Amino acid sequence: MGQLVVIVAMFALLWLLLIRPQAKRKLAQQRLLSSVEVGDEILTAGGLYGHVRALGDADELEVEIAPGTQVRIARRAVAAVIPPDDESEAIEGELVEEESPDAAEATTPADANRG
Repeated sequence: MGQLVVIVAMFALLWLLLIRPQAKRKLAQQRLLSSVEVGDEILTAGGLYGHVRALGDADELEVEIAPGTQVRIARRAVAAVIPPDDESEAIEGELVEEESPDAAEATTPADANRG
């Protein structure tokens, strides 16, 4: 009876540590692939960045990887959908404004030698 409890406990531990997280990753990947739309910027599993230009049949996408260069890829090759840069540009603009006064106060090596 004690051995049965140990075997059941080991199976439960195996399920918690290996099988359940893998199922969650698979579900997240399926959601990602189903959310891809025309105009999205994507990263492929091969490391190519591009913009989705057309949705082919259920398993294909047309992706523009350079101006005038379109490739057809399998939908499962999409590793990530890159979020739009609208918010990033606004944040970068704020950072530049914050850095500008510091840059004006900075001294050059020539100024340091005069002092």
